[in-house]
Parts: sequence; structure tokens; C-alpha cells
Amino acid sequence: MYSIVIPCYKSSHTIRQVVEETTAKMNEIGRTPFEFVLVDDCSPDDGATVRELHKLCEDFDNVTVVELAINAGQHNATMAGLNYASGDAIISMDDDMQTHPSQLPVLFEEFDKGYDVVYGYYKDKKHSGFRNFGSWVNYETVRILIGKPKDMKTSSFWIIKKFVRDSIINYKTKYTHLQGLFLRTTKNISSVPVEHFERAYGQSGYTLSKLIGLWSNIMGFSIVPLRIAARLGMIVALLAMIGAVATLIHKIVHPATAVGWASTMVTITFFSGLNMMFLGLIGEYVGRMFLVTGHDPQYVVRTVHSGESACDQNPDAAEPDDRLAEPEPDDPSAKSELNDPSAEPDPGDHLYESQASDTENAK
Repeated sequence: MYSIVIPCYKSSHTIRQVVEETTAKMNEIGRTPFEFVLVDDCSPDDGATVRELHKLCEDFDNVTVVELAINAGQHNATMAGLNYASGDAIISMDDDMQTHPSQLPVLFEEFDKGYDVVYGYYKDKKHSGFRNFGSWVNYETVRILIGKPKDMKTSSFWIIKKFVRDSIINYKTKYTHLQGLFLRTTKNISSVPVEHFERAYGQSGYTLSKLIGLWSNIMGFSIVPLRIAARLGMIVALLAMIGAVATLIHKIVHPATAVGWASTMVTITFFSGLNMMFLGLIGEYVGRMFLVTGHDPQYVVRTVHSGESACDQNPDAAEPDDRLAEPEPDDPSAKSELNDPSAEPDPGDHLYESQASDTENAK
């Protein structure tokens, strides 16, 4: 069983093409059965994405749609999908045809070698220069902060085994970083080059603030920034001591030297800024701990639909439960059963009478 998890954000124009072409490719390479878990990350498009996902539910029995009540971000939306995936292997794809279904055989070939996680990475990215720079910064910082191997290249296109999924979904805080979760679950990770395609429609939803927010989530998997702050603080303090001694010696040797106001203000400003930066870093850690203890949700699920029946939003279509229906008053058979004193009593009545007799005897 294979599960294909796709976070969706303003993808009403592309998600059907993704599902149809992925279905064709999975059938072509014999990777069956499979399911789709499509997560709408509260798309701000007046419900266009949700409506398209509902139509996919009606057209495909193997599609599950998870609607989030608030925008949670790509990694958290992916985590929501992983919680509803039931496959022995889980594939993550994008909703814009950049992680193209034609590249699935490349990932499966590497996955069949026994790796727990296989990433598809892009030798030639179809992103803007800004996005490529952000990816480089993210790659280098993750490598430094959590010890990612230099030869491990990543993207949002990957396959994992079920036990990896079972482990990482235990992470319940909102500051999700999937690379960090994978690396603390297994070291049996590989990556293979795949072709990166142009977006089929629209533009990326990542802004600078969102990219910085995603990058900062790595702090939840490392205390290296705190160690860097401590060591940098010691170095600066040492340099300040050396500077103070040098200034004192210079004043003794040259008594007429005047101490400048500008240099004093620059020094004060520099150290004040340094202190504020370190306090802000520590405050970020403390603040996140506060939010975690307050159970700030990773995502909020509004509703889940699966297959044709689950996508039927008409409540009047539900069949009544006959077991709860009362007999019609005009039904003579029902009347005779209710009013006939010779009718066989409920066995529970005998039990109740027996218990009452035992109580009387005990008294």
C-alpha cells in the first residue's frame, strides 16, 4: 500500500492534473494499491481549492481530503496528511507539478535498495534566484545545526517507510522541520537527482517572512545557536578586556591622549546591540517552550472527506437507523407485542428478579 501526501495551497488549477498523472504513472509502474491524502492548507481562494478537492473525492475512491481550519504551513500540512496516511510507504509531492509524477520511478528505484528515506533533489532548480539563495542558506544552516551529511540533498519530494511516519507523527508542536525529524529518526537516508519542472500555474506562496519562519523551526532540533551565542559572548568579552588593557597602557605612555566621545558611544552601542541579540535568541527559545507547554496546535482539522460517500455533503441523504426507529402506532403486531401480557419477558427481567430475591433472603 502506497500513500501519496500532497499539501494544497491555492491549487484548484493544478491538483487534478497532479492526481490524474500520478495515478497513471503509479499504475504504469505497478505500484498498487495506492491512495491520495490531499491537505487543503486553508487556501485563501474563496473555496475554489476545496471545491476541486471535493470533486476529486467524487471521481476517485482512493482520495482522502483533509481540510485545515487555519493556515499551518507546508510542513505542518504535510504532518496532517501523514497522520491520515495508511500506506506501508508514504510519498510526498507538491501540488504544482514541479515534483513531477514522471520522476517517481527514480525514487522507487533507490527506495527499493532498502533505504528508510529517499529524497529527490534538483540539479537544476526552476526557482527564482531569491528562492535558490534561501535554499542554500537553509542547506548550510541545517548541516551545521543538526549535523546533516554533506552529501544529503533534500527537497519536498521524498519517500519514507511506515515506521518513520509512525515515529515522526509523535512530534506534536507547531514548529515542524521535516529534515530534523527524519534525521533524528534514522540515518539510513539517500538522495537521488530528479528533474525539476516549471510550475504549471501561478507563483510560489512562500514569502520572505514564511521562508524565515520555516528556517527558524530548525531551532527546535538544536541548541547550537545558544552555544554559538555563549562562545561569541566570551570572545567579545575577552576582546573588550584586551582593549581596556591596551587603552590603559596607551594612556600611561601618552598621558595627553584625549578619550573620544564618539569611540565611547560606538562601543556602548555595539555591546548593547550584541546583548539584545543574544537576549532575543534566548527569548525565542523560552517563548517557544511557553507555546509548546500551552499546547499551541500544530494544525487544526476542520473536516475530513474520503471517497464518494464521505464527500456527499447533503445531510438529508443519510439513511435512518432502523434499529432506533420506534414501531408505528398503527402496526397491530407492534401493539400486540407491547400489550400482550403473555408475551415472553426479557431475560434481563428474570435476572433482576433473581437479584432482588437474593437481596431479600440476605436481609
